[in-house]
Amino acid sequence: MAGFTVIASTIPVYAANSSGDSKATIAVDNAVAAPAADATFATDQVAADLAATSSTVGSKVVSFVQAKGTSYTFGVYADPDLGKVIVETDAPARDVAALLGKDASQVVVRKGKVTDLFSRRDDIPAFWGGAGIRSGGAICSSGYTVANSANTRYQVTAGHCAPNGATEVTELGNRTFGVVSGNGLPSKDMELLGGQSYGSFIYGGGVNSSTGYHVAGAGNPVVGFTNYCHSGRTTGENCGHTAQSVTATVCTSSGCKSPVAAFTGGVLPQGGDSGSPFFVGSTSGTDKHIRGHVIAGNGTTSYAELWNNVAARYDVHIVT
Repeated sequence: MAGFTVIASTIPVYAANSSGDSKATIAVDNAVAAPAADATFATDQVAADLAATSSTVGSKVVSFVQAKGTSYTFGVYADPDLGKVIVETDAPARDVAALLGKDASQVVVRKGKVTDLFSRRDDIPAFWGGAGIRSGGAICSSGYTVANSANTRYQVTAGHCAPNGATEVTELGNRTFGVVSGNGLPSKDMELLGGQSYGSFIYGGGVNSSTGYHVAGAGNPVVGFTNYCHSGRTTGENCGHTAQSVTATVCTSSGCKSPVAAFTGGVLPQGGDSGSPFFVGSTSGTDKHIRGHVIAGNGTTSYAELWNNVAARYDVHIVT
């Protein structure tokens, strides 16, 4: 079927050299060598006491999080200028007071949330759907998390993104995202990524977003519904898609796939969005419901593998 392309990208990814040039060595007489730049920072008893208090408070924080979970965030460090231990946290004041106990007089508490620095193009475990992934030069998007009867989790993505046995990594951070298995080509454009930790969320928002949505369920799309969405590394989150068919056929360089969903309208997927979740919102709240994953398009019509076909092929259920 001429004119259709798989929605993958071959954007080159470059990594900086860890050692750009050779280093010359200069002989220095240790007896007359200049002191290190940080040598004037004295390690006196006050500094030692401050470091000890910081270590104690840090240990208390770790124990608190291990006991109560990660609902609240913390950052702990010694500030030599203030001569105090700084605790940055979004935990309630009563919890912080109980945690600090007798060390409270040596601590300055600053209210605020500490967050992981990640985004859909630089994802971290537990990995989400809609993140940028790459294998070799091909860039795609992750889809959504599924689990088998043994409760082993996988991420679904498009089969044309990488062959069986290949390793997908995060687009920017080069973290191992998963090893490919169950590639369904040429008739089914789907595969599983396994071996890592995968969460029950998909990215929303723009291409550099670090926020997302909880996945609450999965099923097939309904023809005529006008507000389906996709969320991929190239175009971000876009809605307003109309399902034109759930019995479509699409033939690309990777083979012919049928039945698949055909959808139009709104900002459609582009190169690099292959594998991204095709989904719908809830009647109330922010939860999302998976309907499949993006596989192909031509700028006017896009195509998605159907959830029911994914579930049947791999004998899996959606992770919520």
